[in-house]
Formats: sequence, C-alpha cells, structure tokens
Amino acid sequence: MPFNFFNPPSDTTSMHEDNIDATYKKLRLQVFLGIFVGYAGYYLVRKNFSLAIPDLIEEGFTKGQLGLALSGVSIAYGLSKFLMGNVSDRSDARKFMPIGLAFSGIIMIVMGVFPFATSSITIMFLLLLLNGWFQGMGWPPSGRVMVHWFSIKERGTKMSLWNIAHNIGGGLIGPLAILGVAWFNDWHAKFYLPGIIALFIALFIYLMVKDRPESVGLPAIEEYKKDYPEHYSQETDNESISAKEIFTEYIFKNKLLWLIAIANAFVYLVRYGVLDWAPTYLSEEKQFSMNETGWAYFLYEWAGIPGTLLAGYLSDRWFKGKRAPVSILYMLLVLIAVIIYWKNPAGNPLIDNLALIAIGFLIYGPVMLIGVHALDLVPKKAAGTAAGFTGLFGYLGGALIANAAMGYIVDSYGWDGGFNLLIVSCILSIVLIGFTWKIENKKKLNS
Repeated sequence: MPFNFFNPPSDTTSMHEDNIDATYKKLRLQVFLGIFVGYAGYYLVRKNFSLAIPDLIEEGFTKGQLGLALSGVSIAYGLSKFLMGNVSDRSDARKFMPIGLAFSGIIMIVMGVFPFATSSITIMFLLLLLNGWFQGMGWPPSGRVMVHWFSIKERGTKMSLWNIAHNIGGGLIGPLAILGVAWFNDWHAKFYLPGIIALFIALFIYLMVKDRPESVGLPAIEEYKKDYPEHYSQETDNESISAKEIFTEYIFKNKLLWLIAIANAFVYLVRYGVLDWAPTYLSEEKQFSMNETGWAYFLYEWAGIPGTLLAGYLSDRWFKGKRAPVSILYMLLVLIAVIIYWKNPAGNPLIDNLALIAIGFLIYGPVMLIGVHALDLVPKKAAGTAAGFTGLFGYLGGALIANAAMGYIVDSYGWDGGFNLLIVSCILSIVLIGFTWKIENKKKLNS
C-alpha cells in the first residue's frame, strides 16, 4: 500500500446536486484564500537574512561568508521542495502546509531572540538550512490544492493570481523590517517580528484549507467544470500512485520538464541575484539608507503583482495555454532592465527604483509560468513532485549560485562580475525556454 502521510479518508457521501454549485463556489474561494495568505506568510520568514546582511557586515562578516550562510536556505529549499513535494502529493494539504510555516517562524524567532544564533557563519548556515527545509513545505501543497480545485483552462489565470502571494509577503518584509527596528530599536527584529506573525498565519491555513473536493463530498474539478485534460480518466485520476511511479513515469522521463527545470535555474539566478543582494548593492554602490533599501525591496516585490497577473492572462487568453512565449518576452525585457540597474550612476535613485520595479514586474511572470507549465505536464497526482522538480533546479542551481557564488564573485571581481553573471543567465534562460516552445509546436504539428 502506498505511503500515506496526513492523508484523510475521502468522504464518499454524495451531495445533492442543487447544493454542489453553491458549495463548490464557497469552498473554492475559501481554500484559495487559505493558500494565498498562507504562502504570503511563508515569504515573511524566508528572506529576512538578506535584509540583515548590511548589519552583519558591520559586525565583521564578509559578503562571501554571509552569501555562504544564506545559501543554506537555497540548498535545503531546493531539496525539500522536490522531496517534500513528493510527500505532499500523498498528504493532507490542510495539515502539511501550516506545519512547515510554523516551524519556519520558530526558527526566525530563534535567530532574532538568541544572540548565539547570529554569532557565527556555521550556526547561521545550519539555522538557515533548517529554515529552507521547512520552507519547502509551502509551494507543493499549494500546487496540489490548485490542481484539485481549479481546472486546466482556468489554471494559468488562477495561479497567476495566487502566485502574487509571495510578492505580497516578500514585499512586506521591507516595511516590517523598518517597523520592527523602529519599535524595538534592534535590528534583530527583522527576524523575530515576522516570525511571530507567521505563527498566526499557520493557524489561519489550518482553518481555511480543504485538501480535495472529494474529501468533502464534492465531485472532481474536471466533472464540475466539464474541463477534461487530454487522456483524462476519472478512474486513473482516483488511483493512488506510488512515489516510485511518480518519479520514473512522470518526472525523469519527461524531456520537456527537464528543459523547463534547467531554464528555471537561470531564471532563479537572476531573481535572487538581484533581490538578495539589493540591500547590500544599493547601500554600498548607490548610497541608499536602510529605510530607502527597505522600500526599494518592497517596490521590487510588489511590482511583481501586476506583472504576474498580466503574464497569466496573456498565457491563457492570447497564447491559448502556451507558457513559453510570454516567458521569453518577459526575460528579454528583464535583460534590458538589469543592464539599466547596473549602469545607472550613483545619485540617481529614481532610475534605480524604476529599474528594480521593472525587474520585479517582469521576473515573476516566468517564475510563475514555469511552475504552471510543470503542472500542465503531469497528472494531478504528480503535481507537487513536478513543481518540486523545477524548484530543485531553481534553488540548487540558480538561487544557490546567486547566494554563495555571487558573494565571492563580488568580493573578487566587484559588482561588474556579479552583473555579468546575471546577464549571461538571462540569455541562457531565453534559449532554453525557446527550445520548449519549439518542441511543443513540433509535437502539435505531428499530432
């Protein structure tokens, strides 16, 4: 019998047809709010360390050392999103998701409250490694909820709306850091204030989320929306799939999934190469104050909200469910914005902020669409694993280099070396996503 973790038995009691539509509408909104607020909560306790890097540099640590410590999140998150994604495919999202957030919040509270937690690179690396593992319990159950409650033809738009949750959560880190330092007169508040808030959000997830429509007596989303994917079979969809079968049949043999996963590594390198080092770059090279960098961080993240929504709309409506064309267009524009951000001379803060807003507006479109593309390529039972697979490359490939390698590159070759790395990554992501578009078009012509 397949491994069963937190997975409740389905309620097989049939529901009267007159009540199905009303109940479905109510619960779709409820579970969406649960994973939306919940995933925003995950971002309140993910990138706090980036905002604390300038403070830690003042205490004697180098950028290379702090980049190494920060890489703990990327290493663990990439592995966790993949491995725990597989566990989440056979788990109850209502319990799985808040457990990860609660532990992540506790770790941030520890880093803020106890002086030993930021006393050495080794301790910081280990705590961030642990935090990264629990962070990996956020996206996969959210993806699982999305594919069970929203059909394929509406998924691009709905997921683009859900995906802005991380922009909201990530953007609020800047103002929360400013508020925490002002309230407590202590830079460690960048850790413990968001950590406390995360604990309350974990409870909210548990109260709002329902794992699957079938678990509350509703029909499958395909039946409710009359939106059946190619080769869909209700019997097959309800069958349990073992972890081995998910990996061997739907992940490792899927060439398109491999291509978008590798492309994701370069997209994430740009995303975190800009985001994680923005507070340090702006303070060192552009003479931004702590408050100015906090608000720049906020603008970068929140600019991703309209950009992500537009990407989902264009993908669903203009390109009929194709994800690659929009991602390519967005990454071309990201390349231009990164060059402007790099070459703009110090003393022109408006240009710096506009460049960051442009990068934030654009980069999260491909981030979201690659995730949606992964979900499109596999059955619902393998959704969490497919999302975790692209995340494995995104974090162990892209974010890890953006954290650890970029810190040492900047120490050795200056910021010019770091920006050259970002530019090459933009170009490679465009090339790889282009290959997926070409292959899919060829398959369509041959079908």
